[in-house]
Amino acid sequence: MPLFLFSADRDKPAHVHVERDEASAKFWLDPVRFEGSRGFGRAEIQRLEKLAADNAADLLRSWNEYFGD
Repeated sequence: MPLFLFSADRDKPAHVHVERDEASAKFWLDPVRFEGSRGFGRAEIQRLEKLAADNAADLLRSWNEYFGD
């Protein structure tokens, strides 16, 4: 499942989106925490949150490089 940024999210705190089929989720990155989901089960959300936490430094670096912070 890809983790991605929306270019229109520049003015929001750093976060990533995850999508698969009709399911979506959002995780804040600093600190990593679950924001919301549609279609993912609890176990998947926990796994995705761990994935975001394990990669938070790289994801934050990508956010800052993309948005120029």
